Amino acid sequence: MAVVFERNPSTFSKLGEEALRDNILVHLNGHYESATGETFNAAGKTDILIRSGEKNVFIGECKFWHGQKGYMETIDQLLSYLTWRDTKAAVIIFNRNKNFSEVLSTIREITEKHQNFKRALPPSEETSFRYIFRQNGDESRELHLAVLAFDIPTP
Repeated sequence: MAVVFERNPSTFSKLGEEALRDNILVHLNGHYESATGETFNAAGKTDILIRSGEKNVFIGECKFWHGQKGYMETIDQLLSYLTWRDTKAAVIIFNRNKNFSEVLSTIREITEKHQNFKRALPPSEETSFRYIFRQNGDESRELHLAVLAFDIPTP
């Protein structure tokens, strides 16, 4: 989807967070039996929830980039949506009209400062980062946290 957003700026540059999320959901629903938006889980409504049967297999939270503080708050928000059984989650960042290289550098630098951070994993690509975090309230329970950054250029 990152490449689709970048190659079609006139289509995506004016869309808000919910509409961008819905475009991601269209793609996900082609691959999974149940990918939903604004779905209640734990302490709130997740932007993206993928279930297989009765099990949550992925929870995602979408946000526009608003700097370090907003990013760290988004991680906290996402962690509050996870139950003990939820072990795969992602922060999905949309960047608009900011230096994307600087945004990526900031993500790399500050994620490790989060109180739940345990360790970084090798990145899957240059705009995606992978980490191991601990669950809120359980030092021993680990979860995989991905950070996916999407640049939404102005046409």
